[in-house]
Amino acid sequence: MRVTSFAFFLQFLLLSTITSAQNDFRVVGYYSLKGAQTGEVKNVPFKQLTHINLWFLNPDTEGNFVDDLSGLTSFVKAAHKHDVKVLFSIGGGSHQPQYQALLEDGQRSKFIESLVMQVTKYGLDGLDVDLESANIDENYEVFVTELGVALRAQNKLMTAAIAVYYKDQLTNKAIAQFDFVNVMSYDRTGPWRPEKPGPHALYEHAVDDLTYFGEDRQVPKSKMTLGVPFYGYGYGPELTSKAISMSYGKIVETFNGSELKDEWTMPDGKILYYNGIPTIKRKVALAKEKASGIMIWQIQGDAKGSKSLLKAINQAK
Repeated sequence: MRVTSFAFFLQFLLLSTITSAQNDFRVVGYYSLKGAQTGEVKNVPFKQLTHINLWFLNPDTEGNFVDDLSGLTSFVKAAHKHDVKVLFSIGGGSHQPQYQALLEDGQRSKFIESLVMQVTKYGLDGLDVDLESANIDENYEVFVTELGVALRAQNKLMTAAIAVYYKDQLTNKAIAQFDFVNVMSYDRTGPWRPEKPGPHALYEHAVDDLTYFGEDRQVPKSKMTLGVPFYGYGYGPELTSKAISMSYGKIVETFNGSELKDEWTMPDGKILYYNGIPTIKRKVALAKEKASGIMIWQIQGDAKGSKSLLKAINQAK
């Protein structure tokens, strides 16, 4: 009887450990700020996410936020009902020249105050810093340091989107300020580089990126998620042909069976490069080993039903 009870105890302990590991695994999805205000919340896959980053909340040249975002109320309430944390994301890959002035000594404090006010005003859980390219300048480190202090004083999170192609601009001190970082392991090439067609988000890229930040930069496993793309790029049939981008959902809706591949030749000869279900599941396994979650750019690019990459992520985590 005692042996049986002990066996049940061990089984319970094992199941509890597995459940805890699954619950600790982050699934971070970027979602359109505009869509969050105007869309139907019933169509948002809250049950499959732990965090949502609303892209993008960007100021004017004076650092002001003038838009009325009260339409977010139902979205934020629905997210919180499912224990999903919602963050504003600032910056983005598009050119945002206003940040360089706003991060300077004379304007930084006022700008940080304004950012924190936006987070608290709309009841969000924190802020995601997706400043890229020239916006990661000599003021970035002090900006995220001071921003982190201000946000934590309000019990709010601060995360970041980072990538190896900005590695020389990101200091160790800056990276250490974030509660966790989302490693953008995609866009090795794209339509802006039509002379270099090919895959932009290989499994091997993900291995290299997590190795760099985890080993070379000593970012703890618990503070990293692996970024994956819900979109693809198409090139050809000639080097002079215009490259295209297409959401994963559109790809699998258009080409039967493409959800099981990572590339697809279109009728016009263009070759699409993206991540299908098998590769996404491999990346989840990698993220479980080397990181603590998956980040998605972006949720609205997913497919429905059995072809959904988000569903595949949740099955594999």
